[in-house]
Amino acid sequence: MRVFASPEELFELSPHWHGERSPDGRPRLGDDVLAALLEATTEQAWSVLRSHGYERQFAGGWVQTNPGKVIVGRAVTAQFLPHRPDLDQAVVRAGTLQGHLEADRQNSWVIERLARGDVLVVDIFGKVAEGTVVGDNLGTAVAARTGVGAVIDGGVRDLQGLMQLRDINIFMRGVDPTPIRHVCLVGVNVPVRIGPASVLPGDVVLGTPSGVIFVPAHLAEAVAEEAKEIRTRDRFGKLRLSEGTYTSAQIDVPKWAEEIEADFANWRRAVDGGAAQPAGREGAQ
Repeated sequence: MRVFASPEELFELSPHWHGERSPDGRPRLGDDVLAALLEATTEQAWSVLRSHGYERQFAGGWVQTNPGKVIVGRAVTAQFLPHRPDLDQAVVRAGTLQGHLEADRQNSWVIERLARGDVLVVDIFGKVAEGTVVGDNLGTAVAARTGVGAVIDGGVRDLQGLMQLRDINIFMRGVDPTPIRHVCLVGVNVPVRIGPASVLPGDVVLGTPSGVIFVPAHLAEAVAEEAKEIRTRDRFGKLRLSEGTYTSAQIDVPKWAEEIEADFANWRRAVDGGAAQPAGREGAQ
């Protein structure tokens, strides 16, 4: 068996991606697009993905080590299954051939593969007790390697220590003092399930106070651009609502009336051109 997917397999998983790739074969979205996605909300990203036919990319209900901190990065996926002796033997043999000699430290195998800008995404079937993928030691390794964090559909331990890692955020299902036990690492950089979402290696992980949404790499730039457009429209709509110019029934609709679109176009030209803004609360700032 193969624990770590080959670059050739990752090419097959992401045929719509035509840009740069990481050495392991994952799509490697540019840092500029990742930075732009930091401004996007979950709802904005969800709206764009839904319009492209990706309706099941969000997972909620998380505990976080740094609540409120938004993270964006490239997914490195890992899948665990419940322990089975013959399966574990096959995993250990495969890991040994790829240079991993610590059979009882399979959770560390994937962490050693992480790079700057990555997000560790672990499917450990919601296991919290004895499903603690990281504690404060491995969490520190995740922080040092990625600068971003992790999404673990399972547990962590040493929460007090993990909370000291202020530059990252780890999303997990729960906390337990037990070490990780009775599981097998069966795949790294393979498709995994996180809640209702299917996640592929190289997907862009956007973690917000709302939860985590997984953006296919080939759609990430469109999500960043369209999310910016949504934010601009929301800014205008909230301004006009606060002024009482329009009603919520006029603004909170999929398509604005022609006169509102014309007003929006004029407002946008004024804002983008640095000219005096239309009369109202924002123009008075």
